[in-house]
Amino acid sequence: MATASKPRVKLPKTAQSGEVIVIKTLISHDMESGQRKDKDGNLIPRQIINSFTCMFNGQPVFSCDIDPAVSANPYFEFNAKVTESGTFAFTWVDDNGSVYTDEETIEIS
Repeated sequence: MATASKPRVKLPKTAQSGEVIVIKTLISHDMESGQRKDKDGNLIPRQIINSFTCMFNGQPVFSCDIDPAVSANPYFEFNAKVTESGTFAFTWVDDNGSVYTDEETIEIS
């Protein structure tokens, strides 16, 4: 992989109880599909982020499996309804078993 994988997450720091918020995530990752060849004609091994999950205070909010057709640096945007203060935990897993995580907190007023 040419670049180090780095997750980025954007969500509000505060919200009203019951408010629906927008969560945006992006992870820098080359997402090698396994279908390209190197300069010597050898297949470059597949190396992609293959799953993503978001949990809030230990409860699932969003998850998906990712296929090789997804471009490099996968971006996800989704909504979540928040009723209490807490922590969102984000996890990306790639083909070699590497796990990338990030956490963001939100305060409910």
